[in-house]
Amino acid sequence: MGNKKVNIFLADDHHVFREGIRILLENEEGFMVVAEAGNGNEVLAQLPEIDVNVILLDIDMPDMDGLVLMKKLKVDFSNIPVLVLSSHDDEQYVHHMMKNGASGYLLKSCKKDELVNAINTVTDGGTYLNKSISLKLFQFDESKKSDLANKVSLSERELDVLKLVAKGHTNVEIGKLLFISHRTVDTHRRNMMTKLDLHNAAALTNYAYENKLL
Repeated sequence: MGNKKVNIFLADDHHVFREGIRILLENEEGFMVVAEAGNGNEVLAQLPEIDVNVILLDIDMPDMDGLVLMKKLKVDFSNIPVLVLSSHDDEQYVHHMMKNGASGYLLKSCKKDELVNAINTVTDGGTYLNKSISLKLFQFDESKKSDLANKVSLSERELDVLKLVAKGHTNVEIGKLLFISHRTVDTHRRNMMTKLDLHNAAALTNYAYENKLL
């Protein structure tokens, strides 16, 4: 590794997990955990004040999760590589994070050597996906090629809701923008997920981007 110095920001809501990762990584020459956070708001508050070479980012966090945070990092801190370290191996999550600027995606079940290799890869300007994640992402991209045909099954109002979901609005915010109740918005969301066989907001967002609805 030579004289390379890597300042690491750990973003995960589990204190014990962060402590374990910090101890593991700081045993590597040149690696230093310079900041920690339990949610996206804490990450955004600290980033302007510190020198960071890579962010290790979990997806499941309170207040602001990794899915929302990744979009904000892409806009405001695009110079800092983000390596996702998550328990989710669902291709929807992988696609969302990579599409929104992540430099790599690893599962929390990975071994230390792979984590170290991934950090070195993304801090050198590369992209890192392990073999199983790469295969899932390829299969996901192939399956989405036929999704455009499904778009005609959505009503005009459902398309309006879909576009606003993809822009990160909550049900309450969408209701205000469309002059309908948040319960009606929730009904439209559930109907869309049923029609398109999608199961969460990240999947709806991916669908909107893939089909150029924004």
